Amino acid sequence: MEATKAEEPFLRHVETDVLIPKMMREKAKELCAEKVTAFNHCCKETGFLMVFKCRDENAALKECLTVHYRDSAFFEECKQEYIKEKLEFQRTGVAAKNRSQKLPTSM
Repeated sequence: MEATKAEEPFLRHVETDVLIPKMMREKAKELCAEKVTAFNHCCKETGFLMVFKCRDENAALKECLTVHYRDSAFFEECKQEYIKEKLEFQRTGVAAKNRSQKLPTSM
């Protein structure tokens, strides 16, 4: 029995607890790019003292990321994107990361 488009496909435990949160982390890092850059710059500049000298940058980065991690609408957005990618993979057999590559053209 095939699921209709209105129904959401069943998501396994690993998808809801690992794969979708992983997607959320990647997207949150993009949304917090400015804070990620500031923290990385601080770490590169201070070396081993980064634990002490980059506390403000680290706190700002954690706060930005946490806002996204706790946002249920953001989770739902990532979940829907994951489902779309999963259904496309089931349909085509091509993973999302491979889909963006150019297909060879015949001469």
